[in-house]
Amino acid sequence: MSCPAILEKNINKLNDLFVLLDLNPSEQKNIMGIAEKFPISIPPYYLSLINKEDKNDPIKKMAIPSEFEKNLEGTFDTSGEGDNTVITGMQHKYDETVMILSTNKCAMYCRHCFRKRLVGVSDEEIAKHFDQMVEYIKEHKEISNVLISGGDSFVNSNKKIEYLLELFTPIEHLDFIRFGTRIPVVMPQRISEDCEFLDILKKYSKKKQIYVVTQFNHPNEVTDEAKKAIKMLQEIGIVVKNQTVLLKGINDDPNILGNLLKKLTSIGIVPYYIFQCRPVSGVKSQFQVPFERGYNIIEGAKAMQNGQGKCFKYCFSCEMGKIEVVGKLEDKMIFKFHEAKYKKDYGRIFAKKIDKDTCWLDDID
Repeated sequence: MSCPAILEKNINKLNDLFVLLDLNPSEQKNIMGIAEKFPISIPPYYLSLINKEDKNDPIKKMAIPSEFEKNLEGTFDTSGEGDNTVITGMQHKYDETVMILSTNKCAMYCRHCFRKRLVGVSDEEIAKHFDQMVEYIKEHKEISNVLISGGDSFVNSNKKIEYLLELFTPIEHLDFIRFGTRIPVVMPQRISEDCEFLDILKKYSKKKQIYVVTQFNHPNEVTDEAKKAIKMLQEIGIVVKNQTVLLKGINDDPNILGNLLKKLTSIGIVPYYIFQCRPVSGVKSQFQVPFERGYNIIEGAKAMQNGQGKCFKYCFSCEMGKIEVVGKLEDKMIFKFHEAKYKKDYGRIFAKKIDKDTCWLDDID
């Protein structure tokens, strides 16, 4: 089944959601206020993973709005995406990578989304001038890969995905193409029930290596349906990697996070990053975990892994780059630039004195 057809089944009408989840009047009122600013769209499949008896169910927290979203403390662009835009819809922050915002739609509007400013709201930042993008990439030989993101890149129609692959795979100095998508997690049927889509990916994966970078955040998301979709991608030569977001009330426990990592490596998914949740307006107050506590959680989870499960970096993305949280030393936290916008910062290590509530760095020297 094609993506547009599956999306038609999504729950995005509030009355339907209220009935399905048996929400009380107070909860309904809260959600109505939030939906006016941040839209709701939930696949029936993902909704079915919610345990209605558990008021703290992690799937529910990632899918259903809460009163915390009314707190707009923070910012809507935490890593300077606007400053890195070279063509509308294309960002070039790191020498070797360009990122394309291919759509403002997602299969599900995650409540912890760091692009709340545009996902499901505005298409002003979305890519339109693809011929210009191809010329830009051809002129910049340092670019070795294209990341097709959004929104969710796999929400695009099969026709558009093939068009993008047709444009980029012939560029000789590109080593691979990446797709950023949460489809394997929230709507795996998009992959397992659409033979045309798989045929397109298979065709172009023979021309250029394709990576899929997805986002499993909790062990309950690693279902039989998700495993089937992942296996189908792997069988056509696609490498699947995962970047988890550290989220308060979801996976901020070493056993939960450790079990997630073990489940992922057991089905051939490479742990790529664990990201510090960004201080996004409508997200910060609900989901951020302080660095010190986050480091302890991640080290506990890492201790449960074999070598394959220890391949990830604990990082956060800010305006200056992607920075790894390396460790603790007395009253300081040690950080290292994993990727940097400016050459002067390549590989640079620095230390910051933080307290137990520090969740972000706004003053990187």
